[in-house]
Amino acid sequence: MKTQIQERSIERNKTWKTIFLFLAIVILLTSPFHYAIVNLYPSRIYVGAIMWCPAIAAFITLKIKGRNISSLHWNWGNWKYIRWSYIVPALYGIITYVLIWIFGFGNLANSEAITEWGKELGLFGIGTLNPTSITIIAIMLLATIEVIRASATTLGEEIGWRGFFIYELRKVLSFTGVSIFSGLIWSFWHWPLLVYYSNNVLLEFTTFTIVIVSMSFIMTYYTFKSKSLWPAVIFHAVSNVYIQKIMPPLTIKVEGTEQWLGENGIMFAIVTCIFGIYFWKKGLKEQL
Repeated sequence: MKTQIQERSIERNKTWKTIFLFLAIVILLTSPFHYAIVNLYPSRIYVGAIMWCPAIAAFITLKIKGRNISSLHWNWGNWKYIRWSYIVPALYGIITYVLIWIFGFGNLANSEAITEWGKELGLFGIGTLNPTSITIIAIMLLATIEVIRASATTLGEEIGWRGFFIYELRKVLSFTGVSIFSGLIWSFWHWPLLVYYSNNVLLEFTTFTIVIVSMSFIMTYYTFKSKSLWPAVIFHAVSNVYIQKIMPPLTIKVEGTEQWLGENGIMFAIVTCIFGIYFWKKGLKEQL
């Protein structure tokens, strides 16, 4: 007869095989679109396709393993976790840029910059809208409609990474291990795109990895607490919108401080790291 230790060892081996099968499928599905973005054209179609590769990989893995897609924690969960999954990334995005303004790495946008932003959104020239009105309307639209739109693509990532991947990792790793391992894999998965977009590859690889691992701690916490993939979907979408769409247009760059700005900037890495440490300790305290 097999001992309990032997049975646990067999189950762990099966789990690791499932994990690496999933990752192999993710790489296989993603590689053509990475190539297309880097060597053809960085189309939103290719980016959207990449973001849905983890979901498709999860579906294929489940099919191979004879498991149901319904096991991916589709339930909405407690609204409390949905709310906090909006508030936290919005908060760290705002804090990042307030610190950038305070320390002079960038300046709060002037009326001309706001007007240009309004033109991009088709708001300039509507009645007697002034820069303040344009700013308020733009932020409201981006913080609501754009978050909903962004959720359509982040859903693809989160079905795979948080709906499937971290629950497999949870069978063999602690909360800390799950957060670090999944964060590193999630970061490495983005690296081919960084090569294309980065101006300072070494610095941006470092800051981006810190950001992603830090976010992984927060998203793993809310996923396990809610037993739902939806907080991660909202969190990811809000983070993208605030750090890519809302805060940068409100900031005028200062020459020589570009490395502090944006989602690959030093300041964002510092702020998200602090948030990540807080949720790491919170997760340990609550024995997730």
